[in-house]
Amino acid sequence: MRTLVIGDIHGGFRALKQILERAKVVATDKLIFLGDYVDGWSESPEVLDFLIAISKTNNCVFIRGNHDQLFLDWLESNTENFDEEMWFKHGGKATVEAYKKVSNSLKEKHILFLKSLENYHIDSQNRLFVHAGFTNMNGVTAEYFPKLLYWERTLWETALALDKSMETSDPMYPKRFSLYKEIYIGHTPVTRIGKTIPVQMKCVWNVDTGAAFEGPLTILDVDSKEFCQSEPLPLLYPNEKGRN
Repeated sequence: MRTLVIGDIHGGFRALKQILERAKVVATDKLIFLGDYVDGWSESPEVLDFLIAISKTNNCVFIRGNHDQLFLDWLESNTENFDEEMWFKHGGKATVEAYKKVSNSLKEKHILFLKSLENYHIDSQNRLFVHAGFTNMNGVTAEYFPKLLYWERTLWETALALDKSMETSDPMYPKRFSLYKEIYIGHTPVTRIGKTIPVQMKCVWNVDTGAAFEGPLTILDVDSKEFCQSEPLPLLYPNEKGRN
């Protein structure tokens, strides 16, 4: 059995199908999705439908992303807590347009799915899977503000800034990086540092390879570290802009 982790999809259903085919995913594979299933490309409804379906054939973990929560708030008319105009500019418009063609019964089904998402997952090997990161020095279970688990960026920024030679025994070593065997995140595309493949910094693996923009979607085997990628999303959606 493989444990496979999937980066931010952002409505790119064609890319999702492509990586599952290229990775030759079978029913015995455990699939961990890092969140941000919607907002960007035009097939957010198809993505959610597919995720619900694949959960019936595979052992799946669905992590909550910030875009998933924004969309759930919009579906439930709970938009007083965020800037709707800003959300539209960052992919929300494509999702709203796509859902104009979706029946109310299917929307209700998707609402239930979005409400069922997990803020984090820790496996039997003490590997943490979380959309964005965490700030509490005692870990995700002690986070005072759960929204940070799918919004914050300091975990990744700190990982990038750490001296590569620094050891965990160093008194200046951040405690957050010694709590888990490995940490898998999305949220902040590695394209920001000029990469389009998964990037490891210390114990943190960033699997968001920029599918919302001009990069590919990635699926990574957490044991072997082998990965498969889709074509860059603009090639799969040549008549769309995504979040570009």
